[in-house]
Amino acid sequence: MPSRYVTRLPVIASLSALACLSAAAGRVAAAPPAAMSAAGSACKGDNGGIVLSPGFCATVFADKIGHARHLVVAPNGVVYVNTWSGRYYKDDKPPAGGFLVALKDTKGTGKADVIKRFGDGVAEGSAGGTGIQFYNGAIYAEVNDRIVRYALDANSIVPAGKAEVIVSGMPLTGDHPMHPFIIDAQGNLFVDMGSATNACEVQNRMPKSPGNKPCTEKDTRAGTWKYDANKTGQQLSPKERYATGNRNGEGFAIDGAGRLFVTQHGRDQLSENWPELYKPQDGPELPAEEVVLLQSGADYGWPECYFDGFQKKLVLGPEYGGDGGKTVGLCAQRTPPAAFFPAHWAPNDLLIVTNSKFPPAYRKGAFIAFHGSWNRAPAPQGGYNVVFQPMAADEASGDFVVFADGFAGAVKEPGRAEARPSGLAAGPDGSLYISDDEHGRIWRVTYHGAPETAKVAAAPPPKVPAASSKNAELPPEGVHPDAGRQTASLTPPPGVTKEQVALGDRIFHGEVAGATCAGCHGSDGRGSPVGADLTSGSWLWSDSSLDGIIKTITEGVAHPKHSGGAMPPWGGTPLKPDEVKAVAAYVYAISRQKTH
Repeated sequence: MPSRYVTRLPVIASLSALACLSAAAGRVAAAPPAAMSAAGSACKGDNGGIVLSPGFCATVFADKIGHARHLVVAPNGVVYVNTWSGRYYKDDKPPAGGFLVALKDTKGTGKADVIKRFGDGVAEGSAGGTGIQFYNGAIYAEVNDRIVRYALDANSIVPAGKAEVIVSGMPLTGDHPMHPFIIDAQGNLFVDMGSATNACEVQNRMPKSPGNKPCTEKDTRAGTWKYDANKTGQQLSPKERYATGNRNGEGFAIDGAGRLFVTQHGRDQLSENWPELYKPQDGPELPAEEVVLLQSGADYGWPECYFDGFQKKLVLGPEYGGDGGKTVGLCAQRTPPAAFFPAHWAPNDLLIVTNSKFPPAYRKGAFIAFHGSWNRAPAPQGGYNVVFQPMAADEASGDFVVFADGFAGAVKEPGRAEARPSGLAAGPDGSLYISDDEHGRIWRVTYHGAPETAKVAAAPPPKVPAASSKNAELPPEGVHPDAGRQTASLTPPPGVTKEQVALGDRIFHGEVAGATCAGCHGSDGRGSPVGADLTSGSWLWSDSSLDGIIKTITEGVAHPKHSGGAMPPWGGTPLKPDEVKAVAAYVYAISRQKTH
């Protein structure tokens, strides 16, 4: 990775309010099957399709359990997972039963042979959630706008009674409706309230829209709130805000010294919305993703500031008077990150392992699950991996390494990836669990050898076979720039040539004019969590005519009806009229192709 993302940062003040806490509750306890085997033993099977740092092996602990978000391991080794549904997943049909899942390996095979669902399901109005924790003999989980508690019976892995509401009234609207959380050993519950907008703009994600002053959204969003995990009936209000200025903090972790950390998803669309200030290549590379040391009363900069990984500092955003990264302004008074990473990788969870059964080299840092994003288009996508960041006290102490990779398979896109890492948890036996929220797979990772011999090292490259021609010699059309595309089989709209549709194909995929269409809608046009399926034949903003599609592209979609992301005019790229017509013709053609 570029060195700008791994340079050591200045030390940040320690977190005195949480001195001497243990690791997150439920991660250290007596063990079920042993995680370690004889030194030098090879992995059996293919590690569930992923590649790992040398010495580690993986089994598929469970599969197809729903969109598995965060997970936690109880002291008895039972794995609990929260799954999610709704608009983000195109309102697909979740598995029957509750959204919470309990999984147990009773045979020591590395695979769960007991799987039980519990909690509210679709019939009860639930869409599931992200956050889940084990504390004081109970499972705490996010469901819709609430965090609830289920007391566990010693004779069953699922609760017999109904849930008690710990916190309610959390926001469900806007760009980041999830509520990850963590509970420390004293029973303090820290929960993230993600921002409703990209940068608190007057018009979310629209070109040159200024930021709201003040950003009243921060009263109840874009920060961490603190509650009492032992108390029921609490309600969200501004007075419980613990820290602010964190756009979307999906992953919490507590280290052995009691310091509390959380990730931050950096903002989007700098070059798309402010092309006069940023070059097209700045969009995929700015701003950096972050891990911050969470401190009471701290402000981490959003929405006024973003962290520039090239300059290694917080700078003023364009919505608040920034000039493309030159001016720092009030950002000098905001709190910088403890570690930072490439832009738009989407850090969805954070794990610091303190269990003495885990290799010591990997207890001196943090694991981060990168979910992968859409906002690097038209540049190659990044993330879709799990990295390990060495830490010394409260700061990064060296280069991060990619610990696990290959989750996405052949295509790193939100709508086409085979798997997207979302959650991390440590087992009491020294194992590590990774969840995927695309197809609901969970991997159990173990070190094979003496733990003290493990060294921090990158995983090998993913084993994804490259596509190749079956013919020894390519035909003349094989060297044409449009060879291999589906364009030749598409039917152009009336009055449009196949050459114009071919141009639209290249624009859609970012090969011409720097367009970002494929980032939201997928390279196959079938959509993603933030962009509509353009091949379904369903139209919400036009009559599906060529002129109607041109109008939608030109005006943008400020308030989408079903998709997760707003679309600025021309998709954020200043397309010329003939380019708009060409890409509209391509969309017209793929919407009428029989692909479903």
